[in-house]
Amino acid sequence: MVPRVEMTQFKRLHRLAFGASAALTLVLGLTCVSVYTAVTGTLKSGFVKLSDGARIRYLETGTGPGPTLLFVPGWMMTAEIWEPQIAGFATTHRVVAIDPRAQGQSSKATDGLYPAARARDLKAVVDQLKLAPVVLVGWSMGASEVALFVDQFGTSGVAAIVLVDESLGGDPNRERVLPVVQWLGELQADRPKVTAEFVRSMFKRPQSDAYLRKVTSDALATPTSAAVALFTGSIASSTRAALGKIDKPTLIVYASATSNPAYEQMQKRIAGSRLVRFEDAGHALFVDDADRFNALLEEFLSGL
Repeated sequence: MVPRVEMTQFKRLHRLAFGASAALTLVLGLTCVSVYTAVTGTLKSGFVKLSDGARIRYLETGTGPGPTLLFVPGWMMTAEIWEPQIAGFATTHRVVAIDPRAQGQSSKATDGLYPAARARDLKAVVDQLKLAPVVLVGWSMGASEVALFVDQFGTSGVAAIVLVDESLGGDPNRERVLPVVQWLGELQADRPKVTAEFVRSMFKRPQSDAYLRKVTSDALATPTSAAVALFTGSIASSTRAALGKIDKPTLIVYASATSNPAYEQMQKRIAGSRLVRFEDAGHALFVDDADRFNALLEEFLSGL
């Protein structure tokens, strides 16, 4: 990637490699908690301890008759990125969002930094918190982890799957890996600058400077070595076989001004899945157009 990378370029580089396609600051933390408290009365933060000693931090709130919603963020992001969904569904569902391994307040592990391993972390979260029946909602890198959860553990206890803005199932393309490697080198050389650019590029609609600084600060909680390892592990992983194993209701959502053949191929590989395009939103479409995303998710859940 070039230093002033746009999110469309970032997504393209990530897909090209396949040939297809922290704690809150005090003020913002209190604001965030007050919003959730007003909606649900509770906001619980805790940790799930894994067999290798690592700990996965989670936020939990809400009750309701529907299945539990487990929100999995993307590369370097934390549970707080899902704030519009945590607040929006807390009155109707049990809602859990996590900081994946090496991100946010979770353990800064040096091992297990690839999608299949982090999918096993998801399994531990589901089992220890007794989330089944659960709707797995994965965004960006988190989508591949959700797919590989199914690949390893099947869909028993899974009510549905939502895959957000990540095309899966493509084949590696060696000729197109070099731009990705070059951009990761830029990330290592100037982590704060490249991370801030990356965060800004996730949004198509205006976000406040305070919000962008907060998301950037959370992203920087992921050690640089871990960030590089996670990205490398992601582009080196294959999800093709996993898609064919998904046999639960599946919603695929992506952001693009035009149709994308990679997502159409992904939809074909997941029997009975639904594909929805957000034309006027960025990579973090559930933040850019939270009302539409929440309404779409609510509609999807009502049909389960």
